[in-house]
Amino acid sequence: MNSKASILLVDDEEEFVTTLAERLEIRGFQPEAATSGQQAVELMENRHFDVMVLDVKMPGMSGLKVMEKARELRPDLPIILLTGHGSTDDGVQGMHQGAFDFLMKPLDIDELISKISEAIAENS
Repeated sequence: MNSKASILLVDDEEEFVTTLAERLEIRGFQPEAATSGQQAVELMENRHFDVMVLDVKMPGMSGLKVMEKARELRPDLPIILLTGHGSTDDGVQGMHQGAFDFLMKPLDIDELISKISEAIAENS
């Protein structure tokens, strides 16, 4: 596994995204957290990421809109969508728009790491 993979985490819940970044860092990844779609797009314009983990439901720029922008900037970037509140429809819609996969919140960190690893392997 590419343990130094850079992961862009995008979620408007600051505590969630910070905790997730810490947990991924402990496991050898290089996470970068964004708490808005706009911040995520700005980070993508300036840095290379191996995978994006993206919450679908966010105020302002939605996850699917961020994904659209990401496709323009980095067509090959694997995106794992996070859906909560029983919004699997958004995850399915995201898959149709080219997301690598989607996971339900609350997250299982091992499942997320497995998906990140699959995305990196498939994309390298």
